[in-house]
Amino acid sequence: MAYDNMRKLHPSAKSVWMIKYAILTTVVALGVGAYEITQIFSSADRFFPVGTYTAVVLVLGALVTIAIPLLRYKYWRFTLMDEELFLERGILNRVRTVVPLRRIQHLDVSQDVLEREFDLGKLIVHTAGTRSADVVVPGLDYAEAEQFRDDLRNYITEDAL
Repeated sequence: MAYDNMRKLHPSAKSVWMIKYAILTTVVALGVGAYEITQIFSSADRFFPVGTYTAVVLVLGALVTIAIPLLRYKYWRFTLMDEELFLERGILNRVRTVVPLRRIQHLDVSQDVLEREFDLGKLIVHTAGTRSADVVVPGLDYAEAEQFRDDLRNYITEDAL
């Protein structure tokens, strides 16, 4: 089935994801650096000079911090149809999710601290069922996420009548 009018996430989502990956890289690099500092005082022979592992973590982390958010943003799409929400995402493993609107049980809009700084939010759609019962649409402008939630809620309440 072809879906027209697929929408992208807000461009600031890339920045939020990059910052989160940078924080993760920093934490891992600090841990590896702490380990390497303890090895300075070890009498064991080292195959690589002290600091090599930390440098490798920083270089790989920088590549991941730049590449993954850009690719993730490129392949994240969604659209709201008459009776379903369709999501398409994934870098290596492409996932296409169809959420029948009649299966929605409740809706949330949430923000973490970093998303709040960029005025972004994520729509969380809770559906009936046990497998993949929560569907998340990240990287939305906060006002758009609330509007999207209200549109879905209006559909649910109209359908119930």
